[in-house]
Amino acid sequence: MNAALRTAVTIVAVALAYYATAQVGLVLALVNGQVTPLWLPTGISVAALLMRGRGIWPGIALGAFATNIALNAGFWSVVVITVGNTAAPLVAWYLLNRFGFRPALDRLKDALLLVFAGALGAMLVSALVGATALRIGGVIEWPDFLAVMSVWWTGDAMGVLVFTPLLLTLPRRWTVSPRRLVEGGVLLVVTAGLASVVTVSESRLLFLVFPMLIWAALRFQHALAAPCAVIISVAAVMAAAGGHFSTQALPATMIVLQAFNGTVALTGLILSAITRERNQARQAIERACEQLAETVARYQEEGVRKRLGRVVPPGSPAS
Repeated sequence: MNAALRTAVTIVAVALAYYATAQVGLVLALVNGQVTPLWLPTGISVAALLMRGRGIWPGIALGAFATNIALNAGFWSVVVITVGNTAAPLVAWYLLNRFGFRPALDRLKDALLLVFAGALGAMLVSALVGATALRIGGVIEWPDFLAVMSVWWTGDAMGVLVFTPLLLTLPRRWTVSPRRLVEGGVLLVVTAGLASVVTVSESRLLFLVFPMLIWAALRFQHALAAPCAVIISVAAVMAAAGGHFSTQALPATMIVLQAFNGTVALTGLILSAITRERNQARQAIERACEQLAETVARYQEEGVRKRLGRVVPPGSPAS
């Protein structure tokens, strides 16, 4: 497959993935059926740009246009929203590359860049443009502008924080023992069970999911911390959409929900990055110790040969 065809296939795949995950997000929308607290397409868009380069941006635009045209917000509003939804991931891609982001997420710097540049910073673009388009199109009123923009911004940012690490982790090859595989499977099942219970519990037991997340980050890093974060966040958003997450008014519910999702994402992302950084430092020290031991052994061997050379004159028979 040549490069042009591969790029075209990637563009189509990104567009389809954007549209499919957008339908899931719209089911969970809390504002006018259009603004959701967890917008997964932004996570797909940023991950696709980081893995395949900016040449796949038409796929993001196609997916965003197809998603928004079905919402009957007016043609020009749809065009403006599409521009914002395409520009925000591109801004995230530019900022992350500009500051030396590594998709392996193996440094604390990479985690912080994804949080502040890729999510919180870049997604202001889509939130501002999208809320403005909805106001101009008559979908919302000016008193609701800041609330809609805030939900849009945090929803897009959560999509990046929750979904992008998962997609960046998937292409890697992981070698694990059967015992570790069973451990990981049990961890995912327990996390899913706990998340489905605590997010609808009136006793507010949300903190119970964090031991699972910390366990995943310390033992498996992003390979399992990212899926756990996705499971927990999706369960929380589903509970909020069903009115079970909080009995408070929408603004208060959104604050609690996004604070919870942000804490989950940050805990998994940053703790995994710190653990990988620590493991890499330990491995580097172990390699240095091995090299030092080999060097010392080699010098000792050479020293023994030199001493033997002085004791036994050249040409004399070996005893």
